[in-house]
Amino acid sequence: MHAVLAGRPLVALTGAGLSTDSGIPDYRGPGSPRATPMTYQQFRSSAHARRRYWARSHLGWTRVCRAAPNAGHRALVGLERAGVLRGLITQNVDGLHRGAGQRRVVDLHGRLSDVICLDCRRVSGRAALARRLAELNPDFEHADADAVTSAPDGDAALESVQGFVVADCTSCGGVLKPDVVFFGENVPAERVGLCHAMVESLGVESGALLVAGSSLTVQSGLRFVRRAAQRGIPVVIVNRGTTRADELATAKVDGGCSEVLATLVGGAQRCSVAEDR
Repeated sequence: MHAVLAGRPLVALTGAGLSTDSGIPDYRGPGSPRATPMTYQQFRSSAHARRRYWARSHLGWTRVCRAAPNAGHRALVGLERAGVLRGLITQNVDGLHRGAGQRRVVDLHGRLSDVICLDCRRVSGRAALARRLAELNPDFEHADADAVTSAPDGDAALESVQGFVVADCTSCGGVLKPDVVFFGENVPAERVGLCHAMVESLGVESGALLVAGSSLTVQSGLRFVRRAAQRGIPVVIVNRGTTRADELATAKVDGGCSEVLATLVGGAQRCSVAEDR
């Protein structure tokens, strides 16, 4: 891995495996709980589905907003500050890259910290909505977030959501949804174009694509690996378990992101000191 990446500018593509050390579970890593995420079509068409989603997400958000960046996030910040990492594409919606201080980030699937109205398209903050939901549901029997099991993407494993009151948009009374890409929903085209351009720039600079903590099961992330491979750009994957793009990888490390990425930033810092001399 180090031999492939040494001296090259990088773009990183990150997935849920990077955030597991921050206490946020992923969908597909070894030992991950079985999860069936709600689709956009279910959310949009059913008031019951929205009640179920917001009740679970209201509790799950409590844990997500308390989560702190881990050593893997900090290592990627270190690579950016060393001038090695030119950009980062994340499939995660937890906001931990920005929380760690990463500056050049594309949130491919959006952020849980933002909420959008599906009718008037107004975007607002999740913290304000969390306060409204708490006021609307003072007697919600599952109000203790620590008493339930966390699920991916800020969800919580609740069986009953009976009586939970959903908040509507304060501007138009419309349907509120986290400003994230649900299953069955498309990533905005301009966002995809920005990511493709970021990856393609590596070919001009003789760079490499670093994939960290993603099984690349869904097309939204896999397409960037395929684009890199098509253009002869080296791809290095760091992930626990197999990925859908293992055959495209120039190098693969089966391991945890925190430990592996820390060694990368250490090497980059040593190279920077040597160049200064």
